[in-house]
Amino acid sequence: MKKAFVFLATGFEEVEAIGTIDVLRRGEISTTTVSITGEKEVTGAHGIPVVADMIFAETDLSDADILVLPGGMPGSSNLNAFEPLKDRIIEQYNAGKYIAAICAAPLVFGGLGLLKGKNATCYPSFEPQLIGANVTGENVEVDGNVITGKGPGLVFDFALTIVEALQGKEKSDEVASGLLLK
Repeated sequence: MKKAFVFLATGFEEVEAIGTIDVLRRGEISTTTVSITGEKEVTGAHGIPVVADMIFAETDLSDADILVLPGGMPGSSNLNAFEPLKDRIIEQYNAGKYIAAICAAPLVFGGLGLLKGKNATCYPSFEPQLIGANVTGENVEVDGNVITGKGPGLVFDFALTIVEALQGKEKSDEVASGLLLK
């Protein structure tokens, strides 16, 4: 079974995290939530507490098929400040495995230089932080092993794109149909 890890930092965008987790699990992707705070309970940008499955220090990411960063503020900045996660993102990227971020979170990839020459998208006003990217403004972009999404209202597009990347178009269409999106 394909494996996804979704990282939660204080101030994450709840819709993007929970919506993505839900869609990935419907797509038969083993999805683990990982707190980078040192505590399992993480509070989102709108005050909603979520209990993560694991704490970063206790998580083996070696068999990850994709690492997913929800956006939100200050969640995206908190993800960007967490060096152990950034080290793992670089390893994942260099191994040719998928990395994905939505809303403000692509700024993490931009700061790491992983978007140079790639098509990418993000929440409006964060474009300057996607260093070296061809920022398209599209709802979702897939360029090689990098998936980026624009924002919370497009979480289904983002998550279904991940399902398609890992499980194929037929599975993505099946999940979309079950959600009454197609």
